[in-house]
Amino acid sequence: MERVRDLSELPKAHLHLHFTGSMRPETVLELADKYGVRLPEALTEALTSGEPPKLRATDERGWFRFQRLYDAARSCLRQPEDIQRLVREAAQEDLRDGSGWLEIQVDPTSYAPRLGGLIPALEIILDAVDTTSRETGLGMRVLVAANRMKHPLDARTLARLAVRYADRGVVGFGLSNDERRGMARDFDRAFHIAREGGLLSAPHGGELTGPASVRDCLDDLHASRIGHGVRAAEDPRLLRRLADRGVTCEVCPASNVALGVYEKPEDVPLRTLFEAGVPMALGADDPLLFGSRLADQYEIARRAHGFTDLELAELARQSVRGSAAPTDVKERLLAGIDTWLTHPTT
Repeated sequence: MERVRDLSELPKAHLHLHFTGSMRPETVLELADKYGVRLPEALTEALTSGEPPKLRATDERGWFRFQRLYDAARSCLRQPEDIQRLVREAAQEDLRDGSGWLEIQVDPTSYAPRLGGLIPALEIILDAVDTTSRETGLGMRVLVAANRMKHPLDARTLARLAVRYADRGVVGFGLSNDERRGMARDFDRAFHIAREGGLLSAPHGGELTGPASVRDCLDDLHASRIGHGVRAAEDPRLLRRLADRGVTCEVCPASNVALGVYEKPEDVPLRTLFEAGVPMALGADDPLLFGSRLADQYEIARRAHGFTDLELAELARQSVRGSAAPTDVKERLLAGIDTWLTHPTT
């Protein structure tokens, strides 16, 4: 059997990781015990067994169940030290997987009730990211994401807050949750505020619904990155548009399978996007619930889609180029990718 290079040593950027979903299973269990939080049985079983919970979010009932598990895990984060622990452990996991740059996505309104309000919550998160970045050496920034299940006015408030903290580590503005709810154009004003403030536009689209949701993100929100975007593979004209504009799709293969968007890893259209010239940044999405982290996504590309080391290196380059990392960080990571290719296989 041909011996291949270690994917955990391939330098890469991680652009699609949700805050609560980045937690280690043992951390959730410890915090739940500490605060007396009763977790849903399905979540406890998954966290103790190491097997991801059975999820299928292609219908609204399944998505509600996924969100219920996610909300239960979030309820275990109650003190600034919990936030610091989450960020530190997320960075440690990313470094172990070869990440040199992490943009972690968070809706601070979800944590505000327990952390003293919206502004204190965001400041606690940003302080934790800054401290962790200095202590670990991992470049880290924050992408503030609005919830499309809430009113667009809430998104505008978040956009203004995100811009206010652009000099404290916020680099982008997103839109998450069930894309079958709430039209992208309803949030156009919030994204305008964010873009005017110098933040990149990175809404979710093309996961639970088809190519039209990706087009809406481009037309209405002027997206420079798309969270997921895999369903664009169903529309060749849309693929050309993404490729021509250089819009990076944050593709999360394990998540797509876990949520039932595709039946098996081989069905995720990585090859279609890659060969169409659409830039991709592989991401872990919510490893707490999906059971795999960053390097595992590259392993899926290798094992299920036959990506060679040369092609995997190009995927890593695309993740770096699509990031908000400073030029010197990008240059260092790109040089590291070249070095990875020159090393003999192990």
